[in-house]
Amino acid sequence: MAIYVDADACPVKAEAERVGTRHGLTVFIVSNGGIRPSANPLVQTIIVAEGPDEADKWIAERAGPADVVVTGDIPLAARCIEAGAQVLRHNGEPLTAANIGNILATRDLMADLRAGNPFMQGSGRGFQKADRSRFLDALEKAVRRASGQAPV
Repeated sequence: MAIYVDADACPVKAEAERVGTRHGLTVFIVSNGGIRPSANPLVQTIIVAEGPDEADKWIAERAGPADVVVTGDIPLAARCIEAGAQVLRHNGEPLTAANIGNILATRDLMADLRAGNPFMQGSGRGFQKADRSRFLDALEKAVRRASGQAPV
C-alpha cells in the first residue's frame, strides 16, 4: 500500500506526506524535476525523464487496488481507477468508476470549446484553504478504504 502524488503543480504534497507518515505508508512524490526531496524516510522523490506524461506513466504502471493516487490529471485518474486505486483530486474530490466517464467527457468537451474560441479563458477558482482541509479529510478516508479499514 502506498500513496502516489502526481507532484507537478500539486498544492498538497505536504498534506499527503503527513497522512502517509501517520499511517506508515510510503509516499511517492513523482515529477519531472524541480521538487525538493523530503528528509522523511517514508517519502521517495521520483524524478522521471523529461517528456509529456512521463510522471503519469510511472504512476499508472505501479498504482493498484491497495493504493491511493493524488492527481489533477483526468486521463491518469482514469487509468488508476481502472487498476483499482483510490483517486483524489487536489481539492479532495474523489474520482471513481461512477464519475470518471462524465469528468473525462467534460474535459474533452472543454478542450474542444477552448480550441474553437481562443478568447475563452479558464473559469476555475484558485486553491482555497477549505480545499486543503477537504483534501486532508478525503485522503484519510481514501487510505482507510484502500487498506480495508472502511467500506468502499
